[in-house]
Amino acid sequence: MNSEWLASGVTEMAASLQGSSILAIAAQVRALVAQGHQICNLTIGDFDPNHYPLPEKLLQGTADALRQGHSNYPPANGVPELRKAVQNMYKTRLGWEPHLENVLIAGGARPVLYGCYRAIVNPGEKVVYGAPSWNNNHYAHMVGATPVEIQVGPDDNFFPRLGEITPHLHDAALVVLNSPLNPSGTCIDAATLGGLCDAILAENNVRQQQNRRPLFLCYDQIYWTLTFGDTRHVDPVSLRPAMVDYTVYIDGISKCFAATGLRVGWSVGPQPVIDAMNKVLGHVGAWAPKAEQVASARLLDDTAATDAYLAFIRDAAGRRLATLFSRLTAMGQSGLPVRALQPQGAIYLSAEFALQGWSVGHKLLHSAADVRTWLLEDVGLAMVPFRAFGAPHAPHWYRLSVGAVGEAELAAMLDRLDTALRGLTRPKSA
Repeated sequence: MNSEWLASGVTEMAASLQGSSILAIAAQVRALVAQGHQICNLTIGDFDPNHYPLPEKLLQGTADALRQGHSNYPPANGVPELRKAVQNMYKTRLGWEPHLENVLIAGGARPVLYGCYRAIVNPGEKVVYGAPSWNNNHYAHMVGATPVEIQVGPDDNFFPRLGEITPHLHDAALVVLNSPLNPSGTCIDAATLGGLCDAILAENNVRQQQNRRPLFLCYDQIYWTLTFGDTRHVDPVSLRPAMVDYTVYIDGISKCFAATGLRVGWSVGPQPVIDAMNKVLGHVGAWAPKAEQVASARLLDDTAATDAYLAFIRDAAGRRLATLFSRLTAMGQSGLPVRALQPQGAIYLSAEFALQGWSVGHKLLHSAADVRTWLLEDVGLAMVPFRAFGAPHAPHWYRLSVGAVGEAELAAMLDRLDTALRGLTRPKSA
């Protein structure tokens, strides 16, 4: 059978949808490991349970829930006890209380993020987001949106400035923000977020008078309990209570409890949007498994257990990120073409390796691809370039994830990196 002819039966959307660059890099890493290479894998936004075990209450609670018969379909919008637990979590930890009908449970944060796009954005309508960011370019493509990508840089912690966003609000359907940010590990500040909220509220006052569709903010805070140092997470409704009518929160247990495989996420938002998302996700069966929902509710309701685990995971990730930052910063201060941003949240550090034009022996590192390949194959350092997050304008920047690496392995890689960088020959013009 002619495979090219069969492929012509695939929709234009699916045929032109790009696969995950991160998964492609992960496959390359696996192949090198299989060949015997020593690779420090800082690519995946996941957790190795040997370093970040599940909370015991979640692990045992899932097994108990299965034994208790919670193996059938859950309610489409989530089991009541988990929706109530999310409500209480926001009340106690964020300072505002959503209504139960505004809470939707799903099989991880991805379905509710896609559901938000699908429920709000008509084909051709504009979605505004910063680049780099995670998957917004793909979701915009899947719903036929017109993407408005704001190219951002390290001077602003890879967040758009208010003045870069506001010119696009008058005809946009959705603004998407993620804080702490994947890939950069940085957080939006209260002044910028508050100013954006004010602009959205003002825009919606005008739209309501003109009987035009409202503008919504999708606020992905899946990493919000993982902040470090003096950084404090801020969110729209806490800053501007009136934003409760226009904000769709994306959240879940995946990152804060190292539970990426349990697939429990949720969205909190205005009821008409939540109801629409519920219908969309119901038709594709994107529910979270019932036993995991029950166990998640029991964990969230146990404040002591939740606090203890959050303290553990912040400490474990924070130590690794601090090691990366201090060592890379020291390399840069010694004259090597490396720098890193102070990690503020999530499990990521963003670093720049400006090695293009440098030489390894007689081999010139011509391109960003040459640099990444050299770091991977010669140094044994696997990272994800920011171009995988829709940011080709930042070719030397990389995401380094500490979710699947031990501290000894990390230290050994940094020693190799330091030695390898000092063996490079700088460009004659440098």
